[in-house]
Amino acid sequence: MLKPLITALTRCHREGTRLRAADWQHAVQSQADAYAVQDGVAAALGWPMDRWKSGAARREGPYGHSPVNPIAGTHLLGVEVEVALRLARDAGPAEAQGETDGPIDAMCVAVELIASRWEEGLAAPELLRFADFQSNAGLLLGEWLPYRPLDWARLPWQLSLEGQPEIARQGGHSLADPAAVVPHWLRHATREGRGLKAGSVVTTGAWAGLHPLGGATSGELVMEGLGRLSFSATA
Repeated sequence: MLKPLITALTRCHREGTRLRAADWQHAVQSQADAYAVQDGVAAALGWPMDRWKSGAARREGPYGHSPVNPIAGTHLLGVEVEVALRLARDAGPAEAQGETDGPIDAMCVAVELIASRWEEGLAAPELLRFADFQSNAGLLLGEWLPYRPLDWARLPWQLSLEGQPEIARQGGHSLADPAAVVPHWLRHATREGRGLKAGSVVTTGAWAGLHPLGGATSGELVMEGLGRLSFSATA
């Protein structure tokens, strides 16, 4: 049942169509199935597999990972405030045994675009959303800066979306440290002897959850110590 779903989701990405979750509710039975669908769709679309999303609701996990669409999508549900990290060197299974931020050389402010290939959107069953790249629709990156730990728990940031009140917060990352995802991401991305190229990027989880666009088509994110990212999005 995975091959038909891979074919159907690939068509959704190419044609901008969506699927009814009820028609596929038994197709994905486990997280392993969901990862197999991700791999199949990414391969069919020819993604370079050099952009990823990784995260967890708590430090002890479980962690989830997905390759990220290299082209910004449309029909967006919202955006997430993120911090992206960049891999300093090629990495394989051996490098994946290291700790936290060792292989990281740069960081930047980022905005993850959220959309769904399911008609039910974020109300679709969890495993179907997971198979659909955890509802990713692209990643927008700010200017790269040399990596250094910051006071993440108290880091001030502001998100402005066109026609909406400004959101101003401190902290809000579920792991308190974005680099906590790195060893988990490396173990996943280099499983079965796979490799990652230097310069590969991982975005590390949402700050304060999903921010609905509400029809907005532009916005700006500012994070202290990381800079500013102005962006346009198609809702």
